[in-house]
Amino acid sequence: MKNTTVTRSKGQINVVLNRENKRDKESLYRKEQPFGNTLAEKHEVLERMEKELSSLVGLNDVKQLLKEVYAWLYINNCRKENGLKSSRQSLHMIFKGNPGTGKTTVARLIAKLFHEMEVLSKGHLIEVERADLVGEYIGHTAQKTREVLKKALGGVLFIDEAYSLARGGEKDFGKEAIDTLVKAMEDQQHDFILILAGYGREMDYFLSLNPGLPSRFPITIPFEDYSTEELMEISEIMLAEREYQLSRQGEQKVRDYLRRIKGEQGKTFSNGRFVRNLIEQAIRTQAVRLLVEGKYDRQSLSTLQAEDFDFEKSRVQPFS
Repeated sequence: MKNTTVTRSKGQINVVLNRENKRDKESLYRKEQPFGNTLAEKHEVLERMEKELSSLVGLNDVKQLLKEVYAWLYINNCRKENGLKSSRQSLHMIFKGNPGTGKTTVARLIAKLFHEMEVLSKGHLIEVERADLVGEYIGHTAQKTREVLKKALGGVLFIDEAYSLARGGEKDFGKEAIDTLVKAMEDQQHDFILILAGYGREMDYFLSLNPGLPSRFPITIPFEDYSTEELMEISEIMLAEREYQLSRQGEQKVRDYLRRIKGEQGKTFSNGRFVRNLIEQAIRTQAVRLLVEGKYDRQSLSTLQAEDFDFEKSRVQPFS
């Protein structure tokens, strides 16, 4: 490629082309390019991915890893076009983190990204749990698990609370599900991507039960709990989507409440899920308050006050 320089700006890859004449330009754009027919198109995948990632609060490790995977896949394609060896790597993953930290959202994004980069033929997400895989008698579990695997071909199979498959010990049918999954990872390792998710400590224990499991998951992503400020940012996004806002006192009430509950619940705190439930409960409480007060103007309807987060007090107020 003539006179091509690659520069990085704000984490994005920008390709700048200097051509001597229009003929060079037209011939270059007719040349087949990986992940797009033109140089202008081929990094659209990265740009779309970064746009979606920028809408996610926190998750810095996740964002960096996805950019690394994009770069590896792209360069691997370039090596192939230049007659160099290009190896296919296993992309099965472990997600470690508490509830509400964005694991399912990221799994869905990964399925979409890998489809656009032609790693996955369909790019859909199949989300299951223990009950979807484990049967009630010998042989039933393998059958159920194979049916789920068949649905997941071409996409991502996401198993939340995966450690529950080993909950019953050696005689539990969960072991049969694990064995079936391991066999599929060997026989069809490039036909789907398996993501196992759950609490960090429990996932470590689960992987230790089968010596062959850790090596089959080359990518492990930690999902850290959100800080109080990140939770506030999430709440602002959720409120804006619903066309609500917090009063100044309401914002302080929410911040103090999140800080206290986060400290009290520790590892059981459900992060973004807790914020969503908090906001939805406050919206219901506000509705009761507005009926009592008889206020139906636009400002009142769209503003959550501090008292809307004092749930016990709000619930006992009668209609009048």
